[in-house]
Amino acid sequence: MVGLIANTIGFIIAIFIFGNVKDLYTSLQHSIDQDFFGKLVSIGAILNLVVFFLFLRRKRDYRARGVILATIFIAIATFLVSFI
Repeated sequence: MVGLIANTIGFIIAIFIFGNVKDLYTSLQHSIDQDFFGKLVSIGAILNLVVFFLFLRRKRDYRARGVILATIFIAIATFLVSFI
C-alpha cells in the first residue's frame, strides 16, 4: 500500500513539474495523448526507491518487499496502458 501511495504522490509531483498545464486532469490527458504517460509514471516511481531504502534501513524487510511488488504492478499497468 505504501508503494502505491508513494508512486501516486511522485506521479502527481512529476505532473506538476513537467506538465504544461496547471490543472492535474488536463495535464494527465495531455500526457496520455502525447505518449508521455509512461515517462511520468517512471519518474513518479523514484519516490518508491526512497521509501524502499528507508524500509531497508529500518529493518522492515516485508514492507520493502511490498514496495517492490507495488513497483512491479505499476510497471505492468503502465506497459498495458501504453501499448493497448
